[in-house]
Amino acid sequence: MKNIISKIVISSLVVGAVGFTNAQKIDAKAKKILDEITANYNSKKNSYFKFSFGSGPNGQVDKTEPGIYYAAGDKYKLKIMETEQIFDGNKIYNINTEDMEVTVAKPNGSSSMFSPINYLSTYRNDYNVTYAGKKSVNGVNADFIKLTPVKSNGIKYVYLFVDSAKKQMVKLEQHGNNKDVAVIAIKEYKENQDLDPGMFVFDKNKFKNYLITEL
Repeated sequence: MKNIISKIVISSLVVGAVGFTNAQKIDAKAKKILDEITANYNSKKNSYFKFSFGSGPNGQVDKTEPGIYYAAGDKYKLKIMETEQIFDGNKIYNINTEDMEVTVAKPNGSSSMFSPINYLSTYRNDYNVTYAGKKSVNGVNADFIKLTPVKSNGIKYVYLFVDSAKKQMVKLEQHGNNKDVAVIAIKEYKENQDLDPGMFVFDKNKFKNYLITEL
């Protein structure tokens, strides 16, 4: 579990700031599906995902970890086993209970925040988008959308699998140029819950014995 959050953010779900919109090719059907899902998520007070995160080399997942994710507006909390990440709208807090360490950093403008649905915003500038038909995913007849970077960013392609009837993401697969693969499969989804007001707040008093490093 050590450093799994950094692996997710840095090696698995980092999206380069490309911005070559004139070179983009976005399929109209795929855009309609993604825009409808984005509007659905944005209309909610908050969202919750239970998911599995899998990763591995040579295009094959060789380990999987369970996770949960809460989001409200631009704030979020991510938990995977002994590791937690909080974004309070200003700073990112990576909390590792195994090593009793906390790192604090401002979000980098050249990368995307971690989210099971992060590609719903980044596709608009950074990717060519193709509708690739239907595919069965965990019993869902999902729409299959392929994203290909406009400019090299370490990612070969991204596959999004969408339940268009419910306007929800089902799964995403990210394939790197180095043949590494990262997969997020959403197992459960809830919305508009009554969340603790402190859900997205980092309380230093709870981590007095931790090494806290501000980057």
